[in-house]
Amino acid sequence: MEKTIYDSYLDILREELVPAMGCTEPIAVAYAAALARDTLGRMPEKTVLIVSGNIIKNVKSVVVPNTGGRKGLRTAVAAGLCFGKSEKELEVISEAAEADLKALDAYLETADITLMEADSDQPFDLAVSLSAGFDTAYVHIVSHHTNVVCIRKNDKVLLEKPFSNETIQAPENRSLLTVERIVEFAGCVDIEDVKPTLQRQIDYNIAIVKEGLKGTYGAGIGKILLLSYGNTVHNRAKAWAAAGSDARMDGCELPVVINSGSGNQGITTSVPVIVYALELGVSHEMLLRALVISNLVTIHLKTGIGSLSAYCGATSAGAGAGAGICYLYGGGYDEISHTIVNVLAINSGMICDGAKASCAAKIASAVESGLLGMRMYMHDSQFYGGDGIVVKGVENTIRAVSSIARDGMRGTDKEVIKLMMSTT
Repeated sequence: MEKTIYDSYLDILREELVPAMGCTEPIAVAYAAALARDTLGRMPEKTVLIVSGNIIKNVKSVVVPNTGGRKGLRTAVAAGLCFGKSEKELEVISEAAEADLKALDAYLETADITLMEADSDQPFDLAVSLSAGFDTAYVHIVSHHTNVVCIRKNDKVLLEKPFSNETIQAPENRSLLTVERIVEFAGCVDIEDVKPTLQRQIDYNIAIVKEGLKGTYGAGIGKILLLSYGNTVHNRAKAWAAAGSDARMDGCELPVVINSGSGNQGITTSVPVIVYALELGVSHEMLLRALVISNLVTIHLKTGIGSLSAYCGATSAGAGAGAGICYLYGGGYDEISHTIVNVLAINSGMICDGAKASCAAKIASAVESGLLGMRMYMHDSQFYGGDGIVVKGVENTIRAVSSIARDGMRGTDKEVIKLMMSTT
């Protein structure tokens, strides 16, 4: 494989597969708040939080970890201000102590926090403005959870990066992703180059699955699946992934390794592949190569959609998982391509209505479509170009679905956010 592409794919995995604690949108808010407080140099007297509708959607109903079960934007920004450590980025509030929770409660009783919706077309848009006395601080994050584009103190610009309010801003190296190259890379990569990143994903994500199956979290979708449909590998793949989401959406304080900015997508992409690898008894190296497939396919599918949209990201992650499991069964480029196309034909259109307990059930649905898409091709069945949204060629189908999710579903997104904001 060409060295520039090989190195780019390694960079993509290292950039995307990072630990995060809790739902990534409230954590991004806490990160911005902590960074703004560090810039200001003291606790603010007044805080203004400006966020896009998609961030409002994803923070409204999810528990912010390490806050005693609290939810919402005020909690997220206050936690970042009170005890956030900005250098830890998406683990910014991971070290809260009992005294910190008491300080958070006291702060929330009197804090001057104003919440505003961002006036931009960028799905991920987050800004925190602080003031104390004559001093001000401002932090702006756009496009994805740690992409800080501006830091100001008073009138001094400390950091500034160009960005657009209107376009999906994927890093340039994502344009090098294709299914054919991903399969080639998985087969030739020096396993030591990816092992630390992928082993951390295995360790972290299986740990939260175990906690989800053991504890009482959310709607308990993982447990319900096992109680209802048994312990077959097919059902375990869905149930374990759902259990990880059960725990994560309900405030479990264990970190996960994310994919495309999302912990739920990180769980969906990895856990079913791990379950099948254990069942099939393949080597650890084979598992790691399959995880290369599943993670990069998910990232490839999400690149044209963006980090936040009306399109449930679990669909892309379910396709990635199906592709990784197909690889475990000996599938190559043709088999994996048809699996992806089948999955996108089955489940595209599932809406994202924010982070909450029902995400676990959507994950189970996405994994089911991933498994069905794979089994279809194993039994000489597939969807063809012209079947609905399917276009001839896997890359063409991916582009078509990206266009539907990114552009076609904008009206859906606005209606979902409008409905969510009208309910308590």
